[in-house]
Amino acid sequence: METNSNRLEFPHWFSKSQATHDVARGIMQYGPIARTPLAQIFNLSQGALSRITSDLIYDGVIEELPAGAAQAGTPPTGVAAHDTGGRRGRPQTALRIREDEHVFLGVNIHDGAITVSEVNTMCRPIGAELTEDIADRTPDAIVAQIARMARTAAALGTPAPTAIGLSLGGHVEDDRLVTFAPFLYWDAAVDLGALVQRATGIPTKVFNDLDSILLYECWFGDAIGIPRFAVITMGAGVGYSLSDQGNPIDNPDKSYGLAGHVLIDPEGPRCSSGHVGCSQCLTSDSIAEEYSGIVGRVTTFEEFSHDLSMNLPQARRLGERTCFRLGVLVATVSNLAMPTQVLISGESSFIAKKNREFIRKGIDVYRHSQAAPVSFTIPDFSWRLWSDAAAARAIAAFIS
Repeated sequence: METNSNRLEFPHWFSKSQATHDVARGIMQYGPIARTPLAQIFNLSQGALSRITSDLIYDGVIEELPAGAAQAGTPPTGVAAHDTGGRRGRPQTALRIREDEHVFLGVNIHDGAITVSEVNTMCRPIGAELTEDIADRTPDAIVAQIARMARTAAALGTPAPTAIGLSLGGHVEDDRLVTFAPFLYWDAAVDLGALVQRATGIPTKVFNDLDSILLYECWFGDAIGIPRFAVITMGAGVGYSLSDQGNPIDNPDKSYGLAGHVLIDPEGPRCSSGHVGCSQCLTSDSIAEEYSGIVGRVTTFEEFSHDLSMNLPQARRLGERTCFRLGVLVATVSNLAMPTQVLISGESSFIAKKNREFIRKGIDVYRHSQAAPVSFTIPDFSWRLWSDAAAARAIAAFIS
């Protein structure tokens, strides 16, 4: 289902030189930050940096903190957030984004439900999120549900939303056209961006959900200042994405789940494509099927989760085996892409939180003994983060 309806032009906060947009992004990522380290990050002279920041202050994009205010930014490794040069004169003041001037709606379509949230320009949450089960997966019904939820969320705060960022698991072209959405079972390309925009009256962009999580972490989360960062997700599917120097590495094919069939256990279960022991064994359906074979009856993933929480031996052993396999996947990504840090997320990542030592064992088996240890984190999972991450993509487009 496609539409050629007129689309509202996506807004941009300001229109200046590329260097000005880069500095604004840097203040968003690393701020509050003083001018000297900011000039160092972008290899600009103090004069050029001063002119750029003056323009951004005049345009209402950034503001100066009061003299002596605490600076809590997270600059790249080797760069201090404040001037440490020991020069005489008035100390430099820190710069930060005027974060409450705009609000953005984030929408995430996940397996069986939709979550909508509202954030400010620094992607800080505003109010509580809304989550509703999907009753009808047809494009028209999905759009109508999103529009209704967006109206409810937008009514809770001021000012009116500047834009909507929408994310889902699948392939998206031109930040609007969904050509592949395995969990929605659409059989044709859908101009979801135009449809939601027309239904809400709010400029809308559509993104892959894993790419959105990656950008969120690089701009607002745990990956700020990290040279190379990878995200691996486990849940209804298996996902992987990579950033370098804060920029997601782009490729038109990466949203097709290309890490979903990497061999991680030669003795593991067979996936629907006929592969033995590929990373599909980390998915919820595969875990449920394997657990059914272990206990001798048909079980659901929810039953496995319950038994794991009760520390039942059969569930515990499958959880340990799953995390060992996850560790092998982490090792494979680390050996080939060499990230500084790996983030493990997804709706099934609670299994990983219970068995960190087995993840480490899986890593160690496929990692050279003299190679640096792989650093990985497993944050608490919430769909709110994924909808906020969709909004983060809209914020990035707004400031770029």
